Amino acid sequence: MRMAAIAVLVLSGLLLLLIVFRKKLGWAWLSLFGTHLLLAALGIYVVNFSGLVTDIYIPLNPTTIGAVTVLGLPGVLMLLGLKITLF
Repeated sequence: MRMAAIAVLVLSGLLLLLIVFRKKLGWAWLSLFGTHLLLAALGIYVVNFSGLVTDIYIPLNPTTIGAVTVLGLPGVLMLLGLKITLF
């Protein structure tokens, strides 16, 4: 079962690369994604170490950075709200 999951992952990754390079999307999307990723990490870092909210720490992990990368600044606020509400 694990080998089947790995095979599906590899096949879908190869098909995604084929689509990206066949459509001639170029590398502009990669630099835009990198910028969003950097700004997401910076936003979480500012929240953690600014001292504005003293008892809350948002960990820097792929899940939190991914949420903030996709959602932007509202993603940071969403993580803050979840942290205050749930924990």
